[in-house]
Amino acid sequence: MSNTRLPLLKEDKPKKKKSRKLTVILLLLFIALLAVIFFRSSVSRITEITFEGSKYSTPKELLAQSGLKVGGQFFAVSKKSVIESMMELKTIQTVTMERDFPGLIKVHIEEFPAVAYELDRQGSLKAILSSGAAVPINETGVTVEKPILTNWNASDPYKTKLCQALGNIPNELTSDISEIVPSPTLSFPDRIKMYTRSHFEVITAISLLKDKIEYLNQVIETEQPGLIKMLEADSYVPFYTENEDIEDLQEQKVPTNTGE
Repeated sequence: MSNTRLPLLKEDKPKKKKSRKLTVILLLLFIALLAVIFFRSSVSRITEITFEGSKYSTPKELLAQSGLKVGGQFFAVSKKSVIESMMELKTIQTVTMERDFPGLIKVHIEEFPAVAYELDRQGSLKAILSSGAAVPINETGVTVEKPILTNWNASDPYKTKLCQALGNIPNELTSDISEIVPSPTLSFPDRIKMYTRSHFEVITAISLLKDKIEYLNQVIETEQPGLIKMLEADSYVPFYTENEDIEDLQEQKVPTNTGE
């Protein structure tokens, strides 16, 4: 009679795959629970919004334009949408935004520079920016070296082009210009007249201003007051000659009483 060995029964081992899967599910549930708690807490909310660099808009106006609000979701803020919304203001040239966790959002603004001033119908002084925007200002902040725009319609497209041209010219080259008025012709619909603090009258065109401005300053620095034309060709004619000045002085002399 032969001895027959029965095979040993293998013990059932726990399946590692099921164990790992359960661990992952529990971990994900835990992370989701933490996320829910976090986004419902005050830590995930916007607690402060600051705007830096703005002179022509109030914080309230900027806040409304940005779409931001205190108490909103800090991580849900779209930097792109905030910047695009802010750039719709004609006073703003560039915008950047920073998020400083927890809760602080900083918006840095660079505005278009003021290139001229204008008096409205009510007599209030406004700054004209290089974008063409007109903004009310405090008279104590007026820079004397900026020209005054006179007789310009708000809807005149050449007014905006003039402001853009002035914005592209260094301040030292326009500091002597006191007033600019429109003076269009058929040949030059963008023709303007300018008056300087040094008593020159200047006729030119907006499209030529940037290229002609250096000639203007050369004449002002070397010649006596006169009429300067800067169109297709440049010319200068003094208002008075030296002989006329002498004659004026002689006419003003009072004859002496000889007693005769």
